[in-house]
Formats: sequence, structure tokens, C-alpha cells
Amino acid sequence: MTTILDPTDERTPVARQLAERSGRLEGVIGLLDISKPRGNVFLDALEGLLAEKAPGITTRRYTKPTFAKPCPDALRQEIRGECDYLIEALAD
Repeated sequence: MTTILDPTDERTPVARQLAERSGRLEGVIGLLDISKPRGNVFLDALEGLLAEKAPGITTRRYTKPTFAKPCPDALRQEIRGECDYLIEALAD
């Protein structure tokens, strides 16, 4: 059983279902730095792990102009058109 932790203040956790997994990772993974301090450090380490553990994937890096505002529509569309998956860095 997998437990998913939600960073919001949930006094009573909500039960969630995991999406079905194929067992393999392939395609293009977008790595989005939201411009918080050290998010790029997290993504650098993650990109290295992905290269080592999942050689069939390609990574692409993106950066939001600021963490204080939503991702610009043009950047969202670019990511959507170029990536199969997205990982967003929320590190401080």
C-alpha cells in the first residue's frame, strides 16, 4: 500500500487512488523550476537520478518567472506540447 502525503493542512486525510502504472518510464519528462530558492539544486539531482535509472527518457528544463504567480499560459502550452510528464520543484 502506498501512502500519499498532501502538504496542505488536512486534519482528515482524503483517500486517493493511484493512477494505473505501466511499469516502465519512457518519453520526455519536463522539469519545472518554479523559481524558489534551491529548486534548481533539487532538479539537478533528480535529473541525474533519472539519467542513471531511466536511460529511455529525455528531460527538458523549464523555469517559471516567479513562484508568486501562476505559470504563464505560453509556458504551460510549451510544456504540454513537448513533454509526456512534468515534475515541479517546490524546494526552499
